Amino acid sequence: MSDFLTAASNLPFSVALALMGLLLVVEVIGFVAGLGVSDFLAGHLPEFAEADGAEVAGDSGAMRFMGWLGIGRVPALIVLALFLSAFGVLGLALQALVVGLSGSLLPAWIAAPIAFVLALPFVRLSSLVLGRVLPRDETQVVSRRSLVGHVATIVIGRARAGSPAQAKLRDDVGQTQYVMVEPVTPDEEFQTGESVLLVAQHGASFHARRPDHPALTP
Repeated sequence: MSDFLTAASNLPFSVALALMGLLLVVEVIGFVAGLGVSDFLAGHLPEFAEADGAEVAGDSGAMRFMGWLGIGRVPALIVLALFLSAFGVLGLALQALVVGLSGSLLPAWIAAPIAFVLALPFVRLSSLVLGRVLPRDETQVVSRRSLVGHVATIVIGRARAGSPAQAKLRDDVGQTQYVMVEPVTPDEEFQTGESVLLVAQHGASFHARRPDHPALTP
């Protein structure tokens, strides 16, 4: 069995399943440490205009594809986990079937695209089902819009006009949110560790300025 999993032709599928396990470990550690991986991913994705993921802020093919997969209907981390699981399991199942019929494995460059295509409908169907079964997070989009007026702390990067940096804050219900921010004015710049006031949503990121009062800090 180990020879089958570690065969060169099966490495894409074994790696996908290993990444799935790693995601689970990271999420558990993040949960214990109070750092939500799902929140981190959400802060880097375009915001979906509808709870069912049908529309996003923008009209690129990549955004429409993410909506089709179900990002916005269910958390992005779940969609990623579904894809890694489906790709890995379906790929190994395909290779096992081929070995049973022909006695040899398909090359990875043939098997991987087939498994990728087969995994996509599974991910979409699973997202549709989970979107109905899981409690609907109707507040996710609303909460992100309501972050305007909150004070955030720059955690990664240097924010300049046209070059946003990542910031962290807590929303009205105490959940940690990760957002991308950039200064309102072109001559302003925010450093890591600096507190900023979110003044407007700008696509998937926020415009910010320095708080007027020192008391407005996280």
